[in-house]
Amino acid sequence: MALNLVVKVHPVVLFQIVDAYERRNADSHRVIGTLLGTSDKGVVEVTNCFCVPHKEHADQVEAELNYAMDVYELNRRVNASESIVGWWATGNEVTNHSSVIHEYYSRECREPVHLTVDTSLAGARMGLRAYVCVALGVPRGKQGCMFTPIEATLTCYEPEVVGLQLCQKTLGAGAARRQVRPARDLAQVADAAGSLAQLLDQVLRHVEEVVSGATPPNNAVGRELLDLVSALPSLAADSFADAFASSVKDLLMVVTLAQLIKTQLQLNEKLTLLTSQ
Repeated sequence: MALNLVVKVHPVVLFQIVDAYERRNADSHRVIGTLLGTSDKGVVEVTNCFCVPHKEHADQVEAELNYAMDVYELNRRVNASESIVGWWATGNEVTNHSSVIHEYYSRECREPVHLTVDTSLAGARMGLRAYVCVALGVPRGKQGCMFTPIEATLTCYEPEVVGLQLCQKTLGAGAARRQVRPARDLAQVADAAGSLAQLLDQVLRHVEEVVSGATPPNNAVGRELLDLVSALPSLAADSFADAFASSVKDLLMVVTLAQLIKTQLQLNEKLTLLTSQ
């Protein structure tokens, strides 16, 4: 059953792991921590995590388990839906001490997941791997375990996508452009409309090339385009233009009201400050 698990990791988890690795002690070569999230119908969704201080020696592992439970209880007060789903470690391999740590998490949750994140960026990529521990042994004999890889993917909420797009704007930029600010609502709408127009131009160019015989047809692409066209509502051009204009007017009205409310609150705050003086 455990081998059928699929792990979906949110970007904020990777950021927290990298931050914990950068803040590690000088004598620490590896950082470990607890994974938090939900598990339902064979899908483990990791939405949060925290670091657990520990020390690894040649023959034993020392971890501050009381600290881990205190942090977990504090997190439960804020995010009651998040529970322990496994643990993470930096590096690209499973070590001899991993089974000892995994045994502790086996007591905290059912079928814990072990996630490794390669913070050394070998091959210019941050390797992400997930494992489950499968019991091995013969009947009435000595039992052991083996870490078996399972599927691990990245997933995002819509707000996280916006944050990742902002982070991408800083790639390759100088020190002066390391800090970016979210664009205003209308600017985001304009950027989305521009990107959509470019994608539509690419689709139309591809269809024209296929019709003219310059590009061989692809049945899979044709089915995707058919599904896309079928999903669109059947509206006349005039009706679509009226509906779009109405939506834009509603958006502008909401933005204007929001700005007026913000200004009113700022004026009220200043008047209250002057009155108190």
